[in-house]
Amino acid sequence: MTDRLRGIEGLALVAALTAVFDSVHPLGDQFVQNSHDASTKGMHGSHLVYKNDGSPVEENPSRTGKEGRTCTASAYGRRSVSRHVASYSALQLASTIAVTRTLGYRVPAAALLTGAAINTITHGILDRRDPLIWLAEKAGKGGYIQHATVVRKAGGEGTAYPEPVQDVSGPGTALMELDQAAHRAIGVAAALVTTWITLRKGDRR
Repeated sequence: MTDRLRGIEGLALVAALTAVFDSVHPLGDQFVQNSHDASTKGMHGSHLVYKNDGSPVEENPSRTGKEGRTCTASAYGRRSVSRHVASYSALQLASTIAVTRTLGYRVPAAALLTGAAINTITHGILDRRDPLIWLAEKAGKGGYIQHATVVRKAGGEGTAYPEPVQDVSGPGTALMELDQAAHRAIGVAAALVTTWITLRKGDRR
């Protein structure tokens, strides 16, 4: 293969992978992600919460048996983000294989797994929120985060007159926009690394 054809192949694969990563990202974040995990994956703290629902022990200290099992808020948040990242990564990897194989192109397993690892690890880190907030503040976005917030209804389903509560990290907020921007930029990097490994492996048919 000439250098020109190799370059064209590389550009085409980067474009295809970037498109797949970017297009299935909202599906993994919005449709596939468990609603409870979405609201608890950013939990932090050494205070105790119940393992079955993440509610603070201090609000209802009388639970016993399985429902009484506890963990720290940080541990609960890590469990939630791990479940989300697992489903997100499975969707992204399956979509990548489906698109490339349908078009008769075989991306080596090493390349696929490396790209998936980049997206998976960074997704989990950013979704814990504190690293994302730190990164945003370093980029001078602290004021943006504090300004672009939303007001939501608190109290859960079935609450007759839910009280409004300010949310700084969910849909419609600056932090959510920064989160999506970072994930997409990382997706381009993951696509580039995947392509580089693929081209080095030789036969892709």
